[in-house]
Amino acid sequence: MNPTTSTANQLKGGEWLIKESNAFDTYTPEDFNEEQRMVKEMCLQFLGTEVIPAIDRIDKMEPGLMPSLMEKAGEQGLLGASIPEELGGLGKDFITSTLVNEGLGGGFSFSVAVAAHTGIGTLPILYFGTDAQKEKYIPKLASGEWKGAYGLTEPNSGSDALGAKTTATLSADGKHYLLNGQKCWITNGGFADVYTVFAKIDGDKFSAFIVERGMEGFTQGPEEHKMGIKGSSTVQLYFQDCKVPVENLLGEIGKGHIIAFNILNIGRLKLCAAALGGAKMALDTTIQYATTREQFKTAIANFGAIKHKLAEMAIRVWVSESALYRTSKWVDDKETELAAAGKPFNEALLGAAEEFAIECAMLKVDGSEVLDLVVDEGVQVHGGNGFSDEYMISRAYRDSRINRIYEGTNEINRLLTVDMMLKRAMKGKLDLMGPAMAVSKELMSIPDFGAEDEGLFAAEKKLIVNIKKAILMTAGAAVQKLMMNLSNEQEILMNIADMAIQAFHAESALLRVIKMTDTAGEAATAVQTDMMRCYLNDAMDHVNKAGKDAINAFAEGDEQRMMLLGLKRFTKAAPFNSKDARRRIADKLIADNKYPW
Repeated sequence: MNPTTSTANQLKGGEWLIKESNAFDTYTPEDFNEEQRMVKEMCLQFLGTEVIPAIDRIDKMEPGLMPSLMEKAGEQGLLGASIPEELGGLGKDFITSTLVNEGLGGGFSFSVAVAAHTGIGTLPILYFGTDAQKEKYIPKLASGEWKGAYGLTEPNSGSDALGAKTTATLSADGKHYLLNGQKCWITNGGFADVYTVFAKIDGDKFSAFIVERGMEGFTQGPEEHKMGIKGSSTVQLYFQDCKVPVENLLGEIGKGHIIAFNILNIGRLKLCAAALGGAKMALDTTIQYATTREQFKTAIANFGAIKHKLAEMAIRVWVSESALYRTSKWVDDKETELAAAGKPFNEALLGAAEEFAIECAMLKVDGSEVLDLVVDEGVQVHGGNGFSDEYMISRAYRDSRINRIYEGTNEINRLLTVDMMLKRAMKGKLDLMGPAMAVSKELMSIPDFGAEDEGLFAAEKKLIVNIKKAILMTAGAAVQKLMMNLSNEQEILMNIADMAIQAFHAESALLRVIKMTDTAGEAATAVQTDMMRCYLNDAMDHVNKAGKDAINAFAEGDEQRMMLLGLKRFTKAAPFNSKDARRRIADKLIADNKYPW
């Protein structure tokens, strides 16, 4: 079977909800090539030799340590994976650069510094800079000689980025913009050399500027004391008639929002990758603890309650990974397609990321929540030791929490998931109403008890189809009933987003198992099949609950009764012994003494 997605069959962003996906057109982690595997291994080795041994010193913010580690990473090419070779990078594809984010994701505060540098610290200049700006800054950012940061958030504008108060005024001689205002929560802010800073020209034209350390009128506050990621530099930036040369305007005047929001699409997917790397490391730590910690004369890994936890952690990691690389390949293919059509380098990737912005938002939510689940259960498995700083899991627990907040809070990303889908439908880019009407018609008709597909995974395929019907029914009815008021009903939007996230991840897991089983056979993929079935079984319940909450919030009378009956029909699954499946998953983890996939 062809391991790569053919662009002819590629779905557009959001289309997975209304079209069937082909397992053999779906990219999975089993498709990584030898070079990609080596790149990931190099990242893990870098963490093991350079970062983890110094982790206490990093958290104590030993002067110069973090910048020096970033320079070492730069020497190995880890900061420039996705930067073109002519600008000092490695020129690798999108999947390889995503693997770098995953591979370095288990490095606690170091991971945060690197992700900020390679993402929001570098990409705005790479994608929106002039040739002169790129030639000046990108090679030094790629090598790590210069460190990057990004100034968007202000004390009174977080999620509402366009509410920023920082201003930029053209100087009398027309040679500089004078910046006035402040930015907060600036990752790498304490040691960065180059900052992308957003301000309003003449008080209303939201624009971006490249600000260098040492520019007149630019100062920074002391390091913030944070709950986690203590080794990550986080400061406030202050601008008092800060003189920024006019040639340091980034992009067009008044188009700063295009830079801010397009960069966030890529950042959300990459955050999922980094969270996945952190989750795998925390899971390994927890498995190894459970196999060596004895109570009642046996390793605690032998207890059913612990096996359940280990299995659930592995299931969520494996499913998140399946969705991440499925989407990464879509972005990669779209980028290739746009480049082949003559789009320049920057427009190709930004266009590809924008096409799959819905999926990037969903990945960000799921990846950060998987990491939170893994570190939380990891502390629980460690018992009292998990609450001690002597054990790595306590650091993982504290460091995890920020991921649900930055790159857009998970609440904002849930709202965006549905908002972007509906906007695409209204623009005619995504036909949601046709399939939604078909589901509505199906509800009014007698169920079809015709011949069932009895092939391998036929039951699971039907469950996925039905979950999608539940989403289309609920979302379609909410749009019809509430119209323009739907945007004010955030609880309903969040319910629909949760249904969509469950559906996308369950389908990604099923497609991966179908493809693996075709290649390796049922026996070789038995544990992965258990993981997929456990997740899908739970997804039916989650979709039912979220759907019920949404329907009860806007429907009543006969309409409500009809929809609740439909929801029950669409989320019905055959009985499944998840306890035994989870035990088989846990036994594999325990036998390997790590997460082995």
